[in-house]
Amino acid sequence: MSSFYQKYKSHYRDNLKLAIPVVISQLGHTLVQTSDTIIVGHFAGTISLAAVSLATSIFTIALIIGIGISYGSTPLIAQHNGRNESAECGQLLSNSLFINVITGIILFGLVCLGSVYFLDDLHQSADVLVKAKPFLMLLGLSVIPMLVFNTFKQFAEGLGFTRQAMMISIWGNILNICLGITFVKGLFGIHPMGIMGAGYSTLIDRCIMSAVMGLYVFRSENFKRYLKDFSLRNISRARSLSILKIGAPVALQYTFEISAFSAAAVLVGTIGVLQQAAHQVAINLASITYMMSSGVSAAAAIKSGNYFGMKNHDSLQLSANASYHTVLVFMAFTALVFTFGNTLLPWIYTSDNNVISIASQLLILAAVFQLFDGAQVVGLGILRGMGDVNIPTGITFFAYWVVGLPVGYYWGIHLNWGINGIWCGLVLGLMVSAILLYIRFKVISKYHRLPQNIIIAKD
Repeated sequence: MSSFYQKYKSHYRDNLKLAIPVVISQLGHTLVQTSDTIIVGHFAGTISLAAVSLATSIFTIALIIGIGISYGSTPLIAQHNGRNESAECGQLLSNSLFINVITGIILFGLVCLGSVYFLDDLHQSADVLVKAKPFLMLLGLSVIPMLVFNTFKQFAEGLGFTRQAMMISIWGNILNICLGITFVKGLFGIHPMGIMGAGYSTLIDRCIMSAVMGLYVFRSENFKRYLKDFSLRNISRARSLSILKIGAPVALQYTFEISAFSAAAVLVGTIGVLQQAAHQVAINLASITYMMSSGVSAAAAIKSGNYFGMKNHDSLQLSANASYHTVLVFMAFTALVFTFGNTLLPWIYTSDNNVISIASQLLILAAVFQLFDGAQVVGLGILRGMGDVNIPTGITFFAYWVVGLPVGYYWGIHLNWGINGIWCGLVLGLMVSAILLYIRFKVISKYHRLPQNIIIAKD
């Protein structure tokens, strides 16, 4: 055991040093929704909580697509930094900013269209729909500043600077909570806004965070040598396509998983309002641990990108294994928390005993899929850092849309197992994804068939 630990000790240390700030900053995306859920659940009632569940399930698809696209620059920046090509990193930032702003505008338009034309066809409660539609519009608008923030965050993290994004995320969430309570409940002379108050607080918070993160990157001495060639005039088709060749498949990977969970939320909504509110409570708790694992995944992508750029295969393999060890230990701990706290944790979100009873059952299922969820997201990160994104994208589609969701529908709706049947299907999908991604990594490592490095054409 001692020799095993010594073998990976340096990689545990390096990975955790990089991962912990990334975990906290990644968690910021979910904590915004968590604080909205808690505030609305306690101050606006069960109908509003169900509306948050519906709107969030739709918005999360747009959020994840945007985050996935923004991830396209990070492995490239890490690889070029590993080869000491600092000027190319700044030009990648220019192209990434352009791509992410355009992506944010498109996603906002799609969310608006979905709010107007799509929600009415989902057979949801009329009371829930009335509250969900305007809230969804505000969330959709917030995706634009969120992607600007992520542009600078991924640039800094790709170069190994992770602390500042972490601090901005912490203070941003504190601001969101303060504004959310003030707007939803109506304090300091402000008229109570209900669920809309949570939407306004999220939008304001993300605008401020994007501005602060941008100022940090442009003013910090850490990035001066990287930003010499930063200019929107340096946007090129070749660099943009290089980013999208990684970002688009990564967006699809996350979309296949999250959209399956969103579709599950819609299926749950056809069962009843109480089940939909309980689903929001349980899935929000599970999403917290997922985003923390995705922070480990992002760090794994950076380290594997660095080693891949240096063509150091042995260190790449050791670092990847260390990332797997780390996430499995962490998710085993969270599984225990969900198991032994299943009747207590829902009280954070609501005082409705009926909702708490259903949510406590779902948390047992959430505990079951913790290890699978952590393993699959880290597997995606390791492969992404190596430039391997296409086959993992196919794996995620198969796991969630060929296995997980259809089985969940069959068990939950066709066999009348209800919400528990739908969640059992999701557990199965996560298990299939984790196993297949791990096999993909081991096959590549064993036979040294690393994907060809992505070459960026230069002007």
